[in-house]
Amino acid sequence: MSSEIDQKFKLPARYAGSEKSVWVEYIQLALEHKPLNLGQGFPDYPPPRYVTDTLAEVANSDNCLIHQYTRGFGHPRLVAAIAKLYSKLIGREINPQTEVLTTLGAYEALFSSIIGHVDVGDEVIIIEPFFDCYEPMVKTAGGVPRFIPLRLKETKGKTLPTSADWVLDKQELEGLFNTKTKMIILNTPHNPLGKVFSREELEFIADLCKKWNVLCVSDEVYEWIVYKPNKHIRIATLPGMWERTITIGSAGKTFSVTGWKLGWAYGPANLMVNLQMVHQNCVYTGNTPIQETTAISFEKELTRLDSDECYFNSISEELVSKRDYMAKFLTDVGMQPTIPEGGYFMIADWSPLESQVNLNSEKDKYKDYRFTKWMTKNVGLQGIPPSAFYSVPHKPLAENFVRYCFFKKDENLQKAEEILNQWKSGKGKMAN
Repeated sequence: MSSEIDQKFKLPARYAGSEKSVWVEYIQLALEHKPLNLGQGFPDYPPPRYVTDTLAEVANSDNCLIHQYTRGFGHPRLVAAIAKLYSKLIGREINPQTEVLTTLGAYEALFSSIIGHVDVGDEVIIIEPFFDCYEPMVKTAGGVPRFIPLRLKETKGKTLPTSADWVLDKQELEGLFNTKTKMIILNTPHNPLGKVFSREELEFIADLCKKWNVLCVSDEVYEWIVYKPNKHIRIATLPGMWERTITIGSAGKTFSVTGWKLGWAYGPANLMVNLQMVHQNCVYTGNTPIQETTAISFEKELTRLDSDECYFNSISEELVSKRDYMAKFLTDVGMQPTIPEGGYFMIADWSPLESQVNLNSEKDKYKDYRFTKWMTKNVGLQGIPPSAFYSVPHKPLAENFVRYCFFKKDENLQKAEEILNQWKSGKGKMAN
């Protein structure tokens, strides 16, 4: 009887291959071994005070309706604020009622975009490394993922590579587009490389989208975390791209409140209606007080958008010193980091240290998994294996790398440096 039940109620085929999550595995690993965790992508210190103060004010307001259902496609005050902001940024008037959708995190915005537009047999181009939900979402929709990796080019004469040195092969990308191509998923600024796609790179992608009538889903959740002199260019602003682009944003990344799980998507009404249909038949509506708080926070930032006081502008200034500090201590210990142009992750080539690591003590197939698990257990520092963000054929491209998050308290970054230096000198956790 048990086997009959197991057979009939097994995981549906559309989710095959999705059972194992790097996040589930590494959170459990952190709980068991209690390392200094630089793996997960969130800050370990408070968000802007005015944001949390606003949440308290909203929660305690006399407006009892703020704790009840709001408009399904987005809280009116929030979609108005989002439309006002992006109308200014992309140079066209966005209709808050028909061209903006708020979602349960950028995760659901991605889900609604992919499920809402990809049909059985449609091909979707995914640039590697990629946020690990892209592939299973495409497969769940019945689509066919087509992968192309960013590759690190030769950087002779440079001390360290930057994320700009990770590039697409134009001929390879062009060869993926065909009459079956429905969508390309773009992530800029990029996780985990920190690459900020240049105008020339975006124009090349845009021209292919227009040539083959392809939809671009542009994941821009790190849009405000860009380090000078780099500039974030929204692909929807390029000629002919508004009508074929859905752009995704995140309150978690914008205001450093990842636990709020609030995202949004904006684009032309005829494309957004597909997302709305998925959304209304899945979660229907979002968290009202969180949306109200985010709307007020947006309104505050809109009044100072061009000033240094604006959080959207100051966050990069806050993080650049943390980025540079991490790059230095990783370099000092013998790794080769890639300097990110944006975002708050850094990947580093750990292979120069391979002789100091007992990779045989772990049983995983890919070396980056073995390295990160060994480091967690024996050194007390946790990173994330980047091969989790690649398709199976391309996972070997990431085996020599590790991903760390530098959006952490200065004392924790200093502690990471101490841990690595003690390990390098033979006085670390293993010797205790």
